[in-house]
Amino acid sequence: MASTTTSLGRAPPQLVGGWEAGLLLFLMLLYLGGAFVNPAFFGSPEALHALLRDTSRVGIIAVGMTFVIANKDLDLSVGSTYGLIAVVFARLFASNVLDFGVMESAIFCVLLGTVIGLVNGVLVTTLRVPAFIATLTMLFIGRGFVLALTHGQAIYYSSKAKDYPLFFHLGEINALGFNNQIAIFLLIAVIGAYVLAKTRWGYETFATGGNEQAAAYAGIRTRWVRIRAYLLSSLCATLSALLSAAQDKGVTPLYGVSWELTVIASVVIGGASILGGRGRVIGSCLGAAAVVLIDKVLREGWPITRTVVIDGESIAVGARFTLPAGAVLVFLGLLLVTAVLIEPFLIRRQIAARFWAWIRGRPPPPAYETGGVALEGAQTKGAMATDIALSATGLGKFLARRDALAIILTAVLWLTGLALRPDYWWNLPNTFAILLNYTELALITVGLTYVIAAGDIDLSVGAVLALAGSTAAYFLKVLGADPFTAVAMGLLAGSAAGLVNAVVTVGFKLPAFIATLGMFYIARGLAAWFVAGQQLTGWPEGYNLLGRKVNDVLLHFGLSLPPGIIRSVAEVVSIQTMFMFLVAVIAGIVLAYTPFGLKVCAAGGNVRAAAYAGINTNRVRFISLMLAALCAAVAGIINVAYFRSFNPVAGQFRELDAIASVIIGGGSIFGGYGTMIGSLAGAAVITLIRALLQLNVQGFSMPQHWINVFIGVILIVAVLIDIWVRQANVFARLRGLFTKAAPTGERIHG
Repeated sequence: MASTTTSLGRAPPQLVGGWEAGLLLFLMLLYLGGAFVNPAFFGSPEALHALLRDTSRVGIIAVGMTFVIANKDLDLSVGSTYGLIAVVFARLFASNVLDFGVMESAIFCVLLGTVIGLVNGVLVTTLRVPAFIATLTMLFIGRGFVLALTHGQAIYYSSKAKDYPLFFHLGEINALGFNNQIAIFLLIAVIGAYVLAKTRWGYETFATGGNEQAAAYAGIRTRWVRIRAYLLSSLCATLSALLSAAQDKGVTPLYGVSWELTVIASVVIGGASILGGRGRVIGSCLGAAAVVLIDKVLREGWPITRTVVIDGESIAVGARFTLPAGAVLVFLGLLLVTAVLIEPFLIRRQIAARFWAWIRGRPPPPAYETGGVALEGAQTKGAMATDIALSATGLGKFLARRDALAIILTAVLWLTGLALRPDYWWNLPNTFAILLNYTELALITVGLTYVIAAGDIDLSVGAVLALAGSTAAYFLKVLGADPFTAVAMGLLAGSAAGLVNAVVTVGFKLPAFIATLGMFYIARGLAAWFVAGQQLTGWPEGYNLLGRKVNDVLLHFGLSLPPGIIRSVAEVVSIQTMFMFLVAVIAGIVLAYTPFGLKVCAAGGNVRAAAYAGINTNRVRFISLMLAALCAAVAGIINVAYFRSFNPVAGQFRELDAIASVIIGGGSIFGGYGTMIGSLAGAAVITLIRALLQLNVQGFSMPQHWINVFIGVILIVAVLIDIWVRQANVFARLRGLFTKAAPTGERIHG
């Protein structure tokens, strides 16, 4: 019998293909739809020109991001890089700040962008920090620098810009009638498309993203390929920021906010694979145009007619309907998750090609492999740590624990505060005030310990805190609900966010950092949407009791404690602190002494081996993600009660604090290990560091924005300690080298 072979058909085109044609058609239909609902804006040539101009800056960054994603990496720092470069240029160039020339300012910005790209690349490749952790931390650090350097104020330099027409003409309309940024974008897009599709750089990028190990065996310097991609990404963000500086002749603290979401969504919509190994620059540029157009359609709204009654007479007036505050952010978050889902369920299964083959009556093309993960990392060396702890004795047994560092740091930091300001630190109410700040972080950390131990990550916990608090505040203030209903609805909102995280991560098999990154923006947008971007306050005191001291609660119910030690403690200990410790004790017992806790660590240590052992790893990960969201929701409800108000920025930077707490407390960023004592000690370390940095010592205290930069650096250091000290066991290796190098007699008598 003759054997038959199946042809894989032609190789996919490298520069442009059917996906780009479909995107172009989608763009045309979307623009026509915008012109139909809002002809006053989208029906004019100026609107098309504005769309291309705004697409240019996003598209330039998308060109660099395409190289990163095709490498199977991710760069979450491009938005903050864009904002930081624009702010640095403004401070260098503005006559009321440093008053440098335009050439010196631009050169310094290019050097700064190069440094940021190198730092990202070295962290991810040489130091082996997971890409989403390294670049997320750089995002927060960069955002902290932006806010600190601007002091929350805009910086303008329009008067001085007139002295440098050559540079600032880059952001203006040329003699041909279109903005120069469009021409620069087209040039960058053409060069990027050619390099990725037709040169050795592109071949190395696709090989590294498709299978890094095989690429290394083929002689490709995969580490340099990945560093190079981060350099390109950062330099593209730098160029885009300089073009913005040339156009706006000023900068605001909001530059680049959520741009990382827009750029990643653009590249994925453009056909790049979050699993690596595939992507086209032309598709990414068209994806950028689609995202910018959708954003404009949502922000511009559509014209409506309102009826206004004046002196008893009804008058029809023209108005415009726009979406509430936060709605656009919600949509962009949904767009990111949807775009990533296109990869495994449409592209890799070749749904369109199979449908077209079915219409023509031809055999369907073979589907691509649908397995794989976005980011892989070394497994935690939990067994090694356990062996060291078991073989040690006395003090060495404690020091061998992974959470010993956090416990020691907690004691050292508390004693440092006592030495710096004994008048403040030794005061009992002030001590418990620090404990109140600790409570919110500790609650979030409890749930996140399970997620990280299970091998996942949750970047949305701070936003879920805001969502639950916003929901409770909305029901209390706007709907006039009772406290019990407000608490129930807040918990329901947080649980719903956790359910979406779990379903998308476990059910649709998306990387947890992508699913929770999307929820980060969705929950934050919904929190602002519910309260219309405003701060709410003023509800029944019965709800506020959740954040009050024990003695305040007793007095509310007409109970009075007699003077003494019990009353003194009741006057400083809060209900939320007692609740937090109760939750932590239960969660700690479950994690350390029950089968479910062992399953969590087993799933995080080696998910395949755990599945072979009969553990339902999907259920374990699902419950862990739900628990993290529930803990964040509880923290949000307590936040509203403690402050007696809700602010849409509640929970900001809390995901950074919580991840750092777990890692400092001995948890492994790669999963497989975690203790509740260690995580709580890690949360205490972060809380004490914030308290020390804000402490007024001889008239000096560090501004809040610089504190966030400092915490970001601490997270990077904590991850490096986890990778190189705990897992690679560097100290033991060095000790072994010195032992081998020493003479035999010295080893015997030492």
